[in-house]
Amino acid sequence: MFQRCLFPRVLQHFYSGKQNSSKSLISRFPPALLHGHRVTGHRSKSSLPDVRERTLIAVKPDGVQRRLVGRVIQRFEQRGFKLVGLKMLQVSEELLSQHYCELRMKPFYPSLLHYMTSGPVVVMVWEGHNVVQTTRMMVGHTNPVEARAGTVRGDFGIHVSRNVVHASDSLEGAKREIQLWFQGKEEHATNFATLWLH
Repeated sequence: MFQRCLFPRVLQHFYSGKQNSSKSLISRFPPALLHGHRVTGHRSKSSLPDVRERTLIAVKPDGVQRRLVGRVIQRFEQRGFKLVGLKMLQVSEELLSQHYCELRMKPFYPSLLHYMTSGPVVVMVWEGHNVVQTTRMMVGHTNPVEARAGTVRGDFGIHVSRNVVHASDSLEGAKREIQLWFQGKEEHATNFATLWLH
């Protein structure tokens, strides 16, 4: 439950409407977290040995604006998955062009860029048994109208263009997206906080 105590501080920065710099926000976090040291004493090991499958989940600007981040985190925690990475950032168009490389020629791509850069995004890495397939089922259909009740999009989505979350669609896709968002790509976006909890 470590992130429940720490994460609301990050959200408060945006909800307060203050224009503090990322440096001032990051200074509030323990130095050990900001320099990539491991956090111990608050993590529970998976009951399944040697489970290292990971996926990337992102709460999009509408989900952050509507204060749904905690509810999304709670659902994956209750399912038994382990949160091993978390980042809140204002995404650049350059990073999005890589993330959505297969959509760049689509007619809706400009509006997608506008939406995804309209506010902060919370990106997370979750670990667990069969985590990619299971989180896709928990997230639900891309179009909230077609998503089942009980899924994230079925319960919270408003429109296909405001569907709250992104979830990796395959193991290969998850590896690529985690590398893109968390490994050596920090120059593409302004980071407000990055926590590695593994």
